[in-house]
Amino acid sequence: MTARTLTLLAILAAAAAAIFFFLSPSSEDGEKTRLTLTGSSTIAPLALEIAKRYEEQNGNVRIDVETGGSSRGMADARKGLADIGMVSRSLKADEADLTGHLLARDGVGIIVHASNPIEAITGAEVVSIYKREITSWETLGGPNAGIVLIHKAEGRSTLEVFLDHFKLDNPSIKPDVIVGDNEQGIKTVAANPHGIGYVSIGTAEVAIENGAAIKLVKLDGVEASTATVADGSFPMARELNLVTHGEISEKADAFLAFAQSAEVDDLIKGQSFVPPRR
Repeated sequence: MTARTLTLLAILAAAAAAIFFFLSPSSEDGEKTRLTLTGSSTIAPLALEIAKRYEEQNGNVRIDVETGGSSRGMADARKGLADIGMVSRSLKADEADLTGHLLARDGVGIIVHASNPIEAITGAEVVSIYKREITSWETLGGPNAGIVLIHKAEGRSTLEVFLDHFKLDNPSIKPDVIVGDNEQGIKTVAANPHGIGYVSIGTAEVAIENGAAIKLVKLDGVEASTATVADGSFPMARELNLVTHGEISEKADAFLAFAQSAEVDDLIKGQSFVPPRR
């Protein structure tokens, strides 16, 4: 065999090895089966933890989780932009084209700054505050200071749950600050001694454990906590759902089965949510 022939064979062998390397399923992330979840910022941290555990058990799967609100989750699932949407409320009658897969339960609680002496509030008082009929904390036994109204942006399920529970009309509410996700709401109240807002109870409990300067107040005499959500006594509770549209892929079906199994109950509780009855 000539030197030229040997060189050509060596080049062909190297090329074949390179092709095998790049096509090998275990070579790079990009060759893994990909699954995309988008939507609720309430669910996203839990979904990330579930996805991480699922990836550890299924090395050929890559799961991407993106926030943007429950409205985005539903829209992306409908348009096929996401395999699974994340929606932090129950589905409505006019959303029957989507299928809900119950992941956990959560409550929406009223939060104030940790320094605020107010420990409890009634539903009627919340309505009066958000209608600007009560404008000073002094009216409720607090400091002689104006109430800073913190409200959620359109498209957030927390907003929908809040409005529905208190029978409020969103256009009539004139907030001082509009926030997006729960973390923004918590940071805004923590930065304002006279603020009031409403967020996921589970997210608030985790934030308080990590030193956030907020507190959850009783609503109509009921403690705002994971425990009262679990026993059904807290009045403003909601479902946390994963949603799909139409026929779904085997990869999405397998992940949903895992996400709804008892194998993730510890992750659900770790985020201060309530696992569904199985």
